[in-house]
Order: sequence, then C-alpha cells, then structure tokens
Amino acid sequence: MQIIPAIDLKNQQSVRLYQGDFDQTTLIANDPIEQAKQIEAAGLTRLHLVDLDGAKTGRPVNRNLIEQICTETNLKVEVGGGIRTLAQINGYLTSGVNRVILGSAALTNPELVQQAIDQFGNDQIVVGIDGKDGRVAISGWLEESDVTMATLMSSMVAFGVVNFVVTDIEKDGTLSGPNTALLTELQTAFPTTEVIASGGVTTADDLKTLAQSGIKAAIVGRAMATGDLPLATLAEVAADVS
Repeated sequence: MQIIPAIDLKNQQSVRLYQGDFDQTTLIANDPIEQAKQIEAAGLTRLHLVDLDGAKTGRPVNRNLIEQICTETNLKVEVGGGIRTLAQINGYLTSGVNRVILGSAALTNPELVQQAIDQFGNDQIVVGIDGKDGRVAISGWLEESDVTMATLMSSMVAFGVVNFVVTDIEKDGTLSGPNTALLTELQTAFPTTEVIASGGVTTADDLKTLAQSGIKAAIVGRAMATGDLPLATLAEVAADVS
C-alpha cells in the first residue's frame, strides 16, 4: 500500500480542517516546506498537497509555495485545489508537480477532465471525489450536489480516468476511522481504477484494514499531525503492507 501524507495549505501555513469546515481550522506547521522535508526524511516518497485557499476561490493561490516544496524535496507531489484550466494544470506539471487533482471541475466542467486526460495522460490527472452521504460536494466542500459519488466516478471512468481520491467529508479530520465500506464499494464497482482513500485514517489498523479490502493507497493528514500516526509509523506500515 502507498501511504501518502497530506499537507493542507491555507495562508501559506499547514493546517487541518474538521469535516471540511473552514471555520474549524487547526494550525499544524508554520513552515510547510520544513514539514515536507521531514516527511521525505522519514522515508516516505509521496505527498498530497491541497491548496485550501485555491479550493475556496477557484484559482491556485499557494502555487509559489507548492513549487518551492517540489524544488526543495524529491517527493512525488500531487496537488489539488482551485485548478480550473488546462493552463493551470500545465503550469503545475511543468514546475515539478507529478500529478494534478481535479475536484469540482469534474462535476461542473467535465470537458476539462476529458481535455486534460487527452493532453497530459491518465497518469498525471487524478479526479478527486468528495462527498457526504454518498453525494458529491464541490467548491471546497461548501456546496453539496444531487449527483452520487458512484455516478460521477462512472462518467469519469468513461473519459479514461483511472486514479481517484475519494473523501468522505464526514470522516475528514475527525480521527474516527475511514469509511471503508464506501471505499471498498467504489473500488469493487470500478475494478480498473485505483481508489485512494482519504478521510478519517487514524491508526495502523485502519491502513491494514483498507489494504485487506483491496485499497492500494491512502492519504493521512490529521493523524500524522496529532501523533496518532507519526511519520516513523507510517513508514513502517508502508513497508509492512506493501
């Protein structure tokens, strides 16, 4: 299993939200670059970055900081938040980012996803599907749609998307365990894809349960910051379940 530590960026700092609520923010680190270096030093190889300011405003806000992280580490970086155009995607992919995550655009502008897959390939384009009660949320989770997560995933698979970050908002930042049933259901329904688990991962057992359920990658955020899953443990689990 791939373990992907997460850093959420807001006002040039590393923070965590509770259930996607911008009013319930916890400061994790004043220096996200140093945090990324610590992740690399622990032996982990990937990093999940979310531009929270970008998700809220609909345009990349923390791009310079993200580029610095790419320059100063050898981590394989994936970025989401406020990415709405091919030019923005290209800007990230030509500045050290390995993969770009399209979230709200998958629902509001599916043509962009198709164009991005055609231009950049399905290895560099990831679709983020965030939801609550099985329905998709967009705009930094500020709006809830009537579209089910499975329906959106089906339409994206038809475009050639193979990598999906799936987040249950009600689990995100709560340290209450992942929604294994939802994640497994989607992975089983779309066996040609890779479902990347996001939200609620708290213990090494959570990660092992996901691996046993067929999930091949998981994002860890708050549990890493609180010490429930310190970097050394994440590196051990990554080796154990691989």
